[in-house]
Amino acid sequence: MNASNVAVASYYFVRHEQSLVDIQPITNAVMATRPKRRRLAKSGDASSEGPSSRAYSQDPSAPATNEERSRWKGFCEIESEPAFFNVMLRDFGVEGVRVQEVVSLDPDMLAYLPRPVYGLIFLFKWREEDPDKQEPSCPEGIWFANQTVNNACASVALLNIVNNIPELKLGEHLEQFKEFTADFTPALRGDAIGNFEFVKTIHNSFARKMDMLNADLQLKNDASTRIKSKAKDSDEDNAGFHFIAFIPVQDKVWKLDGLERQPQNLGPIVSDDWVLQVAPEIETRMAQYEDGQIEFAILSLVKEPLIKLVAALAENVKSITSIRRHLLQIQSDRGELQPDSPDDNEKVEQDLLLGPSERYRLSQKAIDQAVLSPEHEQQLKSDDVVAMSAVVQQLSTAQTSMRASIRDEIKAIQADDDRAASRRNDKGLLAKGLLQVLERLGRMRIFMESACCS
Repeated sequence: MNASNVAVASYYFVRHEQSLVDIQPITNAVMATRPKRRRLAKSGDASSEGPSSRAYSQDPSAPATNEERSRWKGFCEIESEPAFFNVMLRDFGVEGVRVQEVVSLDPDMLAYLPRPVYGLIFLFKWREEDPDKQEPSCPEGIWFANQTVNNACASVALLNIVNNIPELKLGEHLEQFKEFTADFTPALRGDAIGNFEFVKTIHNSFARKMDMLNADLQLKNDASTRIKSKAKDSDEDNAGFHFIAFIPVQDKVWKLDGLERQPQNLGPIVSDDWVLQVAPEIETRMAQYEDGQIEFAILSLVKEPLIKLVAALAENVKSITSIRRHLLQIQSDRGELQPDSPDDNEKVEQDLLLGPSERYRLSQKAIDQAVLSPEHEQQLKSDDVVAMSAVVQQLSTAQTSMRASIRDEIKAIQADDDRAASRRNDKGLLAKGLLQVLERLGRMRIFMESACCS
C-alpha cells in the first residue's frame, strides 16, 4: 500500500543476491544491522525519475519480462481476489489452507465458512489508530512483521497469519525464513520480507509493466508531496488501501497491522467461535467511513475443504470394501452365492470408487489410515445380511455426493489458477492496440468522455 507513514526511503532496500538457504550461516548479530536506505534524489536531480525507471524497455506498453521484475526493487499492488492469494500461498509452498471471501459478517453467513478459520484479512482505507492500544513489544510466541516496503501488505498479511499456525506445512523456504527470523524484531522481519527474493518474486509475478511504472510514479509523487506539504491531515488524505490480519493465538484474538509497530490484543477468546468475536471489531471500523468510502473486503484463511472431503471419501471407501468383503464371506459360507452365475459385482464397481484414485486425489495410504466409525465397525461383527446390504447402499449413495463435492473443489482450484494466470498476463500491448484503433476510428474522444462521465 502507499500509506503515508511508510517511510519513502524504505523503498530502496538492498536486495540479497543469494537465496535464504545460502544465507543461513549468517549470524543474527550480523543481520541485526539493518541495510542503509538511499535518500530519494531531489526533484531536479537526474536520478529522481524513480528507483527503477532505467530498468525497463523503451516501450512502456510492452509486457514486463522476468528480468525486469527481478531488477525492480518494488512490490506491486495486489487486489483482494481470493484466487490470487490462494495461488500465492501455493507457490510459497504452504499446504492445507484456502482463502475464501467473506460476503457478510452476519453470524448465519459466517457459519458457512469451513472450520477451522485460521485468520481473517481485512482490506480498508487505512487510518492510524491510537498507538497506546498496541503491545509494548511483540509478545513471545507471536510472529509479527512490520510492513517496511510499499505495496507489500498482501504478502505481509499472509505471512503474519501462516507463521502463527503451528500445524501448517509452510514449505522449505518459509520454514527456514520463519526459523531464521524467530528472534528478529517486527521491523527487522519486515526488512527481511522486503529482501527475501523468494517471496518478492512470487508477489511480483502479478506485476504488469504499468503496475511497476505507476508504483514508481506514486513513490515519486508521494516524496514530492511530503516535501511540499506538512499538513497534519495529509497522512489520512493520502492513505491508500491496506490489508491487515486478525488471528487467534494463545487464547487471545490479535490484530496484526504491518503499519503499526506492535500487535494489538483484542482480548481473550470468550466463545467457541473467535470469528464472531472479531466481527463487531471490523464492523466498528467500517462504520467510521462515510457512505461514499464504503470500499472494503474481507477474506478468510480456512482449512482446505478438500482435505476433509478426501478424508471422508477414504473412510467411505474403506467402509464399503470392508463390509462388502464381510458380507460376501458370510454369503459364501452359507452357500448363498452361486459361483457359476454372474453377480452384480462388476456393475457395483463401475458405480462406486473402491480404491485409490488420482482424479479424486485419494491415495491407498489415506484409505489404509482411515478409521471406521463405530457403527461400521459393528457391521463387521454382524451376520445380518439384510442390514449390511442396507448400510452398503447408504454408503454408496453418500459416496456419490462426496465425489461431486470433491470435483467441485478441484474445479475451484483450477479456476483460481486460470484467474491468476489471466491476471499475470500483461495485456499492455493489447490495450495499446485497442486505443490506436479507437484513435484511427475517431472514437477516442467519445471513449474518453464516456470514461470520465461513468
